Parts: sequence; structure tokens; C-alpha cells
Amino acid sequence: MTQSIKISVLALLFSLQFIQAQEVQKYKIHSHNDYEQNVPFWSAYANGLNSIEADIFLKDNNLYVSHTETNIKTERTLEKLYLDPLQQVIDLQLRNQQPIQLLIDIKTEPVATLKKLIAILKTYPNVINNKKFSIVISGNRPEAKTYTQYPNYIQFDYQSLVSIPEKEQWDKVALISKSFSEFSSWNGKGRLTAEDYKKVSEAIKKAHSYGKPFRFWGCPDSKTAWKTFKDLGVDFINTDMPYESSRYLNTLDSRVFYNTIDSPVYTPTYLSDKKNSPIQNVILLIGDGNGLAQISSAVLANGGQLTLTQLKSIGFLKTQSSDDFTTDSAAGGTALATGQKTYNRAIGVDSLGKTIESIMEVLTKKGFSTGLITTDHITGATPASFYAHQKERDLTAAIANDLMNSKLSLFMGGGSSNFADGFSKTDFSILNSIADVAKSNKNQVGLFFSENTVPSVLKGRGNLLAEATKNGLEFLNAKNKPFFLMVEGAQIDSYGHANNVPGIVSEGIDFDRAITEAIKFADKTGNTLVIVTADHETSGFTLPQGNLKDKMIEGDFTTYDHTGIMVPIFTYGPQSDIFSGVYENNEVFHKIKQVLKLK
Repeated sequence: MTQSIKISVLALLFSLQFIQAQEVQKYKIHSHNDYEQNVPFWSAYANGLNSIEADIFLKDNNLYVSHTETNIKTERTLEKLYLDPLQQVIDLQLRNQQPIQLLIDIKTEPVATLKKLIAILKTYPNVINNKKFSIVISGNRPEAKTYTQYPNYIQFDYQSLVSIPEKEQWDKVALISKSFSEFSSWNGKGRLTAEDYKKVSEAIKKAHSYGKPFRFWGCPDSKTAWKTFKDLGVDFINTDMPYESSRYLNTLDSRVFYNTIDSPVYTPTYLSDKKNSPIQNVILLIGDGNGLAQISSAVLANGGQLTLTQLKSIGFLKTQSSDDFTTDSAAGGTALATGQKTYNRAIGVDSLGKTIESIMEVLTKKGFSTGLITTDHITGATPASFYAHQKERDLTAAIANDLMNSKLSLFMGGGSSNFADGFSKTDFSILNSIADVAKSNKNQVGLFFSENTVPSVLKGRGNLLAEATKNGLEFLNAKNKPFFLMVEGAQIDSYGHANNVPGIVSEGIDFDRAITEAIKFADKTGNTLVIVTADHETSGFTLPQGNLKDKMIEGDFTTYDHTGIMVPIFTYGPQSDIFSGVYENNEVFHKIKQVLKLK
């Protein structure tokens, strides 16, 4: 096997690794100076790019691909780097032969170079006769008046915004390209100035007025730039990063969300906030996976404010578990519920697997009523950490049994199918609606939102979490004794794992509706402490761009898993300032005991 064949085979194998992941190309991307990629042609092709650039020199009657004449390598010919691969695409019927524009930038005298190019192209009849492939001449080009003298398969890159008078010559123009520096010195960070934006957009509109696609060269090459050019309507987005640009642009639609729901912002009275007065009730709200970026996305998509952002006592929790840098919900929930760090997947047990009391179990002994509300299965890791004691979070049947044997006054969540034997042998009364909860005078009540998974806001859940919180508070308050209620917005985490921006934003806004009910209750009673935090951050979420006016959020991700990022903790009510600062998540348990004056 010759060295050139080996290179071709390796290149083909390289491309096939990417083809499955990049099947749909939504935006046209131009691989600038493609020959400088580690694997020319195949890297761009495998990532779905539609335009590929090759600089050529005519030397010793050969067409070499190189950036400069001094860097020419005799083995790097136009045939080997680009025409042979195009032939392979046809022969192997790869990717249904996506449209490809081969932009050939001539660096030597154009007429002689074109003559040699045409002679070579004639030896590739399947390439030049394939309607999905186009050959476009850039760089040194012959005079426009001679364009019609060249074969039909040869078109030209026109580099002026002044039209060609003759229609026949104009028809030979495949696209219009201009140097970005003619219009702006923007480096791709931040935003175009208003003046530059106008000049850039006018250039694009001018090209489009001729019915021609448009490309900038010498332009910024960044995520911000790619999105800006996409929004401006640039037809071929110039890049030196085929994989990165393709991945970014072709996931952009799924990562941009225009919000249509809202959480009416409630402004607290602050009458009890930070006061050194007795606390009777505690409401702990946990946004599963709800890191600072998730909260920010909900704030910005809700018009710039949430009820949550009205709170003044703020801190940060470190979330590491006892056995890992990055916690899961089980260890994170257990740390909040019991005051002890434990290993990932543990529910209500310490790092040695020994049962430890949760805050709800401690408070039940002190005469408190206790309740749980979640948009997860009621046996999910976070709620289970407050009533169950199992060495493994997937022991669902055992966790369900722990719930049925618990002293909880109230639970609401999904997953009735996990309780096949029902509650007939327990003291729980299972109710049929949220409205029934507030009216009930039973000692222990439960309500299932669903047989299995609770629907998301995007799938029609409506205002269920806030209504459940409001009715749950009425039920507990009617008992005329202190209570502890945990409310979980569980699906912020679910959508984080799925890297789903609309889900994260909508669940975050919905979680704020539940927070609003808690804050209103705290203002009404004056003796209720509200704590809002998270068990961990999920997905390494970030917000590169957005639009407050349009309630648009662009999100991006670093992982499909949890991260070790600290999470915020917000508090409101008497002694709320005690929860400010930066500390370990298991300290929340001890601070609750402190403000309740429990030894």
C-alpha cells in the first residue's frame, strides 16, 4: 500500500467517526484555509460544512495547495487533498453527498492557472457533473468580462458590491465575498457598535439585493461572531474551526429559548427579615441542580427579576460529597437533611452506611409537623433523604416502605406506581386533589401528582408546584403547631442532564412561583424562616447571550452531569442573616437547629 493511499484511508476513517454525530447541517459554514487543518477536507466534510477553501499555486505544471509558495510540499496537490476525496464521497455515497462548494483561491497568474485547473478537472467527470458540488474561483481571477468563456462548472467569487452590467457574466458569480475589515474592526468579543452594525448589515443587504450569497473573510472567529453573522444573514460563515463552529451553530436553535411563562414578582414586607425573634416554622425549598446560571436564566427570562432575587440574606454552599468532588442528589440531599456528608448514592445514612436522623425526624420528636412536596417521584433521591435510610438510592421498594412507615404529616409528589400495595395498612390518607389537602383534618395525608413521572411545565403541568405549596402550607398551619416543609423543584436537574435550555428556564421560573407562596406565608405569619438553595449544580450551564426585551436566553453546557460548582443559598425571615456566608452544605442542618434553639 502506497503512502498516499494510506493517508486517504486514514482520512476516510477519521471522517467516519464524525458522520453519525453531524447528520443535519442547519447553517452554511466555510472552512477558511482548509488545507491547514490536521486532516484537510475530511474534517470539514465530516462536520457538515458546505464550503471548503484551498489556495493553489501553479508550479512546474502542477497545482499545489499551500498558503505561500515557499511552503509548497510536492505531495500536497489539489488532486490528492481535494479532488480525490470528492471522488471518494461519490464512490462511497457518504452522507447522501451533502452540497459542497470548493472555493479555489488562485495565488498565481489566473489565466494559466485556470487553464491547468480545467485540464485536471476534466479527469474528474463525476465531480464536475455532480449537481451537489460546485467549483468557485477566488483570489486571482480573470477579468469579469471573460467569465463566460469558462466551462459551466466554473463559477466565481465576486469581491465587490458594485454589480456587473452584463447578466451573462453576473450569472457566473456564485457568491460575493468582502473583507470584514472594510466595515469594522470588531474582534468578536462583546458586540458590534451601532455604527459598525449598520455598515456590516448594509453590506450583506446589498449583496442579497443582487440575489447572491454573501461571505466575509478576515472576520472574527468566535461563538459570539458566529451567532452575530448568523443573525445578520451571512450565508457562508467563515471559520478556521470546523468542528467547533459546526457544533455551536447546529445546536444553536435548541439552545435558544424565548420564554412565554412568568412568575409574578412578589415584594416582601421585610418586617420579620433578619429580626432576632423566635422561629416557629421552617420552609426549605430545594431547586435540584439549580446553580447560579440556572437562577440567572430564570431571572433574565422573567424580565430581570424573580421573587427569589428580592431576598437579602445570601450565601454559597460547597457541595462535595464524602467520597467525591462532585456530589449526586442523594449525598447532597442527605447532607442538607442530616447535617452529615456521605457517599454518593447514599440515602439518610453516613459514610459507613449507618442510619442518621434527618431534620424532619428530629423535629417530629420536638412536636413539629413535617411535609414534603416534589415534582419528582416521591421516592426520588432528594425527598427520600428526608425520610428514608438506605445505602443505595435505587432501592425504590425499600425507600417506598420507609415513606409508608414514616411520621410525615404530608407528602405530595409523583410515582404512585412505586406503591403497588397501597397505603391501606398505614396511617396515611391518600387524597385525590390539591384542593383536598388544605381542607383535610387528617394527621397524615398524601397526594400523588402522577402514576410515574410528573409532567414538566413545558408538557402542561401548569401551576401545580405553587398550588401544592400554598395548599400544603394551609394544611400544616391548620394543625396549630410548628412545622417543617421541604419543597423541591426537581426538574431543573432533569433538563440540565438533557442539556435542554427551555426546560431549565421554564422549571426555574416555575420554582419561583412556589418560592413566592412561601415568602407570602412568611410575611403573613412573621415567625416563618424560608430557605432556598440547591443540592448541586447540573450541566455546567452558562449564558453566553440573550435578550431581556424578548425574554430570550441562549444557554450552553460543559457536561451532561453534575458539577462541583458552589450553589447559592437565599434566606428570608427571622434570623435569616445567620445563613449568609460560604460554608459546607451539611451546615444548613446545624444552622436550622441553631435558629430553632435545639441542642
